[in-house]
Amino acid sequence: MASKLRELFRPRTSEHPADQELVGLLEPGLEFEGKMTVARGMVRVNTHFKGEVHCAGTVVIAEQGELEGEVRSRFVSVAGKVKGAVHAPEKIEIKANGVVLGDLYTAALVVEPGGYFDGQCHMPVPASQAAEIEESGRKK
Repeated sequence: MASKLRELFRPRTSEHPADQELVGLLEPGLEFEGKMTVARGMVRVNTHFKGEVHCAGTVVIAEQGELEGEVRSRFVSVAGKVKGAVHAPEKIEIKANGVVLGDLYTAALVVEPGGYFDGQCHMPVPASQAAEIEESGRKK
């Protein structure tokens, strides 16, 4: 009984991108050029942005968002347009009307029907598979 009560009142620390706190919002009517650094949470870009975005959490390029430059974030979701490299160690998702023109670096890629991607996708080899590949190379 005591363990159930502890579980009930335990602080929730969700890692799901949708559960992150929204800390930045760039909406239509605003144009931004430069470098944006976000220490935590989620940033939503729904306007024209030219430059670099570095985020420890999630970057969402919304329907009217256009980003020219480089994105580095744990998770990136694109419903607008990105022209440049996207680095997301966890996951990149391209929504139904999303467009990405550039190279992707991620462990997981999801492209919804209607989404468009033109570039190269670089995915790390899991450690277990890397060991198998190395072992099979030695046998030859």
